[in-house]
Amino acid sequence: MSVKRRDLIKYFQENGFYLLREGAKHSIYTNGDKTIPIKRHHSFDRITANELCKQAGLRPKF
Repeated sequence: MSVKRRDLIKYFQENGFYLLREGAKHSIYTNGDKTIPIKRHHSFDRITANELCKQAGLRPKF
């Protein structure tokens, strides 16, 4: 099962993250404390999406 990028970003934004900047291959999101790079792929593997959530200090949702 895959997770759409927009769903992952929506989850991050609901939890206080915002777009800091656009890198060459990643969008960089932060909440002021933690900074998480999110690749610009249309979809992510479920495991990858949950790992990004863990890195951000959020409960894995996917």
